[in-house]
Amino acid sequence: MSQPLPLIDKNDNFEIIVDQIAAILKVEAAAQFALATTAGKPDPTLFDLRVFQDRSNPWENFPSKTNNETPIANVWFDSTNFVGAASDTVSRQKSSTVFNIDLYGYGVSSDNPAGGHIPGDAVAIEAVKRAIKIARNILMSSKYTYLELRGLVWSRWVSSITFFQPQQDADNAHHVAGARIAFLVEFNEFSPQYEPETLELVSAQVKRAEDNEIIILADYDYTT
Repeated sequence: MSQPLPLIDKNDNFEIIVDQIAAILKVEAAAQFALATTAGKPDPTLFDLRVFQDRSNPWENFPSKTNNETPIANVWFDSTNFVGAASDTVSRQKSSTVFNIDLYGYGVSSDNPAGGHIPGDAVAIEAVKRAIKIARNILMSSKYTYLELRGLVWSRWVSSITFFQPQQDADNAHHVAGARIAFLVEFNEFSPQYEPETLELVSAQVKRAEDNEIIILADYDYTT
């Protein structure tokens, strides 16, 4: 048996990119809040986003859990397809990957000063619409054509936007609306390369246990 691969002690690029998307949204949303404040906007929070990563129920951070009503963006890895025609069989694989940006808006019912009633679910829809606008404009700006990872990222594209209703438990009496941006990024993934060496001794046995676990019994004693 040949020499084993070196220790795979690295991040794959999909891990780097999901971190990068979350960081871009956070930095730019904070900048929007600051610009709105400087411009004297009555409510600068209308230009802000709270950003999370890899959460299954980030809306629990809305009231009654917290008093922060700023819309939420949750970034997570969804799926990858590898494009064989644009890859090689040795070291580089072109990955076409969907990252989801789930956006949540919060709303509470109130009386309309002009008369009537303002329903909380309508307020939540308007909040999530603003969140979509902010996130889409940030990610599709020319500044982030390559997500500031040029040489690694081939392209990025908002492939779809879909509204959905978050599954809330009985404790969540507030109104929450959701939308998902499916964000398609094409980039390179790399795999470790085998460098052949002259070996002194390799002894290995590969066995299958009763529960189908693969067990290797190996004794490597070699020099180059």
